[in-house]
Amino acid sequence: MTSSGTSSRSDAPWDISFLRPGVLVTAAATTVAAPVAAVVGGWGSATGVVAGAAVVAAFFCVSAVVIAWAGRIDDAFALPAALGTFLVKALVLFGVLGAIPADGWLDRLTLAWTVIAAALLWSAVQARWVWTRQLYYVPPPAPPGSTSGSATAAASTGTPASPHVLHPDPENPGSRA
Repeated sequence: MTSSGTSSRSDAPWDISFLRPGVLVTAAATTVAAPVAAVVGGWGSATGVVAGAAVVAAFFCVSAVVIAWAGRIDDAFALPAALGTFLVKALVLFGVLGAIPADGWLDRLTLAWTVIAAALLWSAVQARWVWTRQLYYVPPPAPPGSTSGSATAAASTGTPASPHVLHPDPENPGSRA
């Protein structure tokens, strides 16, 4: 509780449902790209595609879970959790890529391009998920006919609860009060 008596924890749910379509789209793209890479560049390229897609999917999933967990504790923890998770993932990725031998069985160039392509794909899936959801930055207005605290207070003062809410006039339906 803060000094004003309100909770510092957000009542908004931290939704990570974009992970499922992200994983499914990544799996579909990998199913198509891995055989093509095998034909064009050999098994090392196909393995690079699979490894790159798995790394990106894991990174997005880890980030989403950590950020949602931190945000459920307090909204102020979401950004530090995101930045900290990104730093840890980048260090792990650089370490893993540096440990792969240049002339080894895994094609590092294909892996790198797959990581770039998969990250862009995941970003597009996540952007579409956000753009197609009704996400409220403020609590939505109460539906017409319901009594809520703000509507009751507005009725007693004669002022509308929100400038964007229609208040029907019984004598003139469809007008703003």
